[in-house]
Amino acid sequence: MSAAHPAGFEPGVLTDPVALTRALVDIESVSGNEAEITDAVEAALRGAGHLSVRRAGNTLLARTGLGRERRVVLAGHLDTVPVADNLPSTVDGDLMYGCGTSDMKSGSAIALWLALTKPAPRYDVSYFFYDCEEIDASRNGLRRIAQDHPEWLAADFAILLEPTYGLVEAGCQGTMRVIVATTGRRAHAARSWLGENAIHAAGEALRRLADYQARRVTIDGCEYREGLNAVRISGGVAGNVIPDACEIEVNFRFAPDRSLAQAEEHLREVFDGFALTVVDSAPGALPGLDAPPAREFLAAVGQPPAAKLGWTDVARFAGLGIPALNYGPGDPNVAHARDERVELQKIRDGARTLADWLG
Repeated sequence: MSAAHPAGFEPGVLTDPVALTRALVDIESVSGNEAEITDAVEAALRGAGHLSVRRAGNTLLARTGLGRERRVVLAGHLDTVPVADNLPSTVDGDLMYGCGTSDMKSGSAIALWLALTKPAPRYDVSYFFYDCEEIDASRNGLRRIAQDHPEWLAADFAILLEPTYGLVEAGCQGTMRVIVATTGRRAHAARSWLGENAIHAAGEALRRLADYQARRVTIDGCEYREGLNAVRISGGVAGNVIPDACEIEVNFRFAPDRSLAQAEEHLREVFDGFALTVVDSAPGALPGLDAPPAREFLAAVGQPPAAKLGWTDVARFAGLGIPALNYGPGDPNVAHARDERVELQKIRDGARTLADWLG
């Protein structure tokens, strides 16, 4: 986007999902700084004429009102992780490089392109463009909408345009972080027998993690691989003090057949005998592939679905009883990387598939 168009897009950009991707990427929108990009997207949506547009903070809803039998959601977040010397975008052959190209401005660009160029889809469509997905869940735009305007989310089916490299990734894993704590008794290091070393006591918890055998669970033909890992450890007082406290932060990624309560119960079994505190959690989402729009979308994609190994906002829709899946052109393996990139053909293919499905 040029400086001459600070609140909108250059002529011709809105009719080309590749050009629109680049225009979105070139508006820096690190989480918490989405006002400029939201203003530009809002102006484009309000200029379409066939959409009802609502805004809450830096989250937008644009919806058709055609009286169709079913309503579907297409949603994408507008924020990115911090820039890593990778703006403005560049194009080299069939690759576009830049912060957010994969996660997930290419997917959001497709949703915006569809909203603007497909005025009469065979489903009524609610398009969401939201903020603060990449940071603390309490600031997530969809979370705020679910809390303040749950009626905005009402639908029969939802697609999150998260990076999946053009495949359908069904549902998502749940996630839980806990602190496993050990205690001891301080003493001078020269008289260690007078103390109890809390760091040494953590060895048993680490051994249990090293020996842990994670489940593989197949649900609706999609295999979810669980994982239990230490992600941070802290302890120690000084170089001459036997430590009296140590904490291991553990992350549990669990299959969506477990509830949050079941996930916590499992962790308490694994770490029986240790003090354990849950510090963050989010439920998973079952695949939801039986909904008629989902079956029709799978047929349009023409490839079998895979499990989503990670957490996405499909869980928010699942929590409301709305089946949802992930589908987007970006490659999740390069999301957040300094050389983050997206294949131009993946953008075109994704746009064509979704346009064909919407009819």
